[in-house]
Amino acid sequence: MKKYLIIKMPSYSQERPALATGQLAITFINKAPSTFSMKITEMSLENRPRERLEREGSRSLSDAELIAIILKSGTKKENVLEISHKLLAKYGTQGLIHCSVQELAEEYGVGKAKSCQLVALCEFAKRLSFHSPEKQVIKEAQDVVNFYQLKLRDLQKEHFLALYLDTKHKLIAEEIITVGILNASLIHPREVFHAAIKHLAKAVIVLHNHPSGDPEPSKEDLLVTKKLEKTGEILGIDFLDHIIIGKETWWSWRESRVLS
Repeated sequence: MKKYLIIKMPSYSQERPALATGQLAITFINKAPSTFSMKITEMSLENRPRERLEREGSRSLSDAELIAIILKSGTKKENVLEISHKLLAKYGTQGLIHCSVQELAEEYGVGKAKSCQLVALCEFAKRLSFHSPEKQVIKEAQDVVNFYQLKLRDLQKEHFLALYLDTKHKLIAEEIITVGILNASLIHPREVFHAAIKHLAKAVIVLHNHPSGDPEPSKEDLLVTKKLEKTGEILGIDFLDHIIIGKETWWSWRESRVLS
């Protein structure tokens, strides 16, 4: 009686008959799987995102690990960390913040429920960062930039804001004057200084973003600034500055005057 030794391989393998009498017949993998993904539960405890969060704190986690905790689970083909890395590779951190539910739901392994979780969390984070710094003393342009750059730099439309200060230059109110392309004919000093009178403000600072990312002032920007400066002189309300927020840098009318 002929005997053969068969070494069993994973379920996707197929057995081949022995090559010859007395020879060892071994099963071969006919086709390897297209992807092989380790489940999060198969990872060592010290490398799992949630356990690392508990042990080392949130600051020690990468962006992908934080997203993985939000998404909770992956698929049979990709674990949740791999899905998180793919999302960041495609959209980037800032791009992900501005994604819609529909966009994320179309991504493999995300779906509608998880996309809603991500979008809701991103919106909450934006609202926290957009909180107005009321009662904060504003001494220079950098103080304004510290509060508003994160809020304005990634907006796709120009937002023109006015900040109203008391006699000690504490912020008492913020108003959005216009949203859209900045045009000197549309930014009337009345709209800016009416709110200044309403809030009993002693000083005004205006600022807006450039969606292009370049904070260099346009002719329209400079024209608006001159009109506001003259109106402030007439009303006895100090026009302190016009600040333009770019992607990474910013421009200040007052500081540019000092430097020039």
